[in-house]
Amino acid sequence: MTISTTTRALAIGLTASLATGAYAGGHGIDLEGKTVEWIIPFSETGGSAKWANFYAPLLSEALPGTPTVVVKFMPGAGSTKGANFFQEQEYDDGTLIFGSSGSTQFPYLLGDPRVKYEYGDWNVVLASGTGGVAYLPPDLAGKMADGGVSAISGEDFIYGSQGATRLDLVPLLAWEMLGLNVEPVFGIKGRGDGRLMFERGEANIDYQTSSSFLSGVAPLVEAGTAVPWFSFGALDADGNIVRDPTFPDMPTFKEVCDMTDGCETSGTQWDAWKAFFVAGFPAQKMVFLPAGASNDAIVTYTAAFEEIKARADFAEISAKRLGVYPQMTGDEAQVALQSATAVPAEAKDFVVNWLGERYGVTLE
Repeated sequence: MTISTTTRALAIGLTASLATGAYAGGHGIDLEGKTVEWIIPFSETGGSAKWANFYAPLLSEALPGTPTVVVKFMPGAGSTKGANFFQEQEYDDGTLIFGSSGSTQFPYLLGDPRVKYEYGDWNVVLASGTGGVAYLPPDLAGKMADGGVSAISGEDFIYGSQGATRLDLVPLLAWEMLGLNVEPVFGIKGRGDGRLMFERGEANIDYQTSSSFLSGVAPLVEAGTAVPWFSFGALDADGNIVRDPTFPDMPTFKEVCDMTDGCETSGTQWDAWKAFFVAGFPAQKMVFLPAGASNDAIVTYTAAFEEIKARADFAEISAKRLGVYPQMTGDEAQVALQSATAVPAEAKDFVVNWLGERYGVTLE
């Protein structure tokens, strides 16, 4: 893609203003007897799968006519395969939705040539914040407990990765800032596959988004085969990185960086890391209707997700499956979409240069 970040932001902003007006003017659609297909562009083992499978039955109950909601996994090319497929679809009857993630947003932000999709064409109806947790095998965590990060700086780490231009760039850059030698094995289809590599001993460092950590890694922690290291953190109202509300007892990457010689929490590298963290996590997962969606359809799905959020038991059931994060609809979802699909030019330039120098990735 050759569209500039500024042009993208303007296009998405225009879409947001039109969609916001639509919420007040639509009358809804009836989905009785129909099946809603929810495309997830990853494998069935990762955080996006956990997120979609959590919401799918609730969405079925909340939509008019209680349609069947089926999650369809379409992994490939780090999620761009599924996103490109969705871009080609036109709105029909409200029975097709798409679940995006940070690993879909980053190739878009970086101008990856495989990207054929345009967020400004889609219609967001839910934006879900999340977090991420890095963890280690107990032997390496034990060394670090005695001597800090410097005690493992000489280790050779293997990490299962979806790709350097995906959400994985956030942990990869973080580990490099800490002075670790981490070699990614590219090509896995979802973060759950990276966790499986860790479980089999094929990788000795990993991270998972919160939903996948809670369901897939917490049992490993209880069994003593994995040790949490740090979370990426969350943002407060002033945009500062603070402890993740789902993991309040866990230090943030910023805290670990502050305590590590050679790791700086100011300057160009830090600004780039934080910019992509902000783009990738506070609004990491989003639900979209395709291009051309009617006002009635946007109203229907927005109202359904608002009804889900208003359930008396939602805070309890979502905390167990997704963590404690904002679930945004309406104007909040539009603002989240804009923050997730634009980064400062300086941050993009730094990351593009880093990807080329570190991994030989060219984005032309």
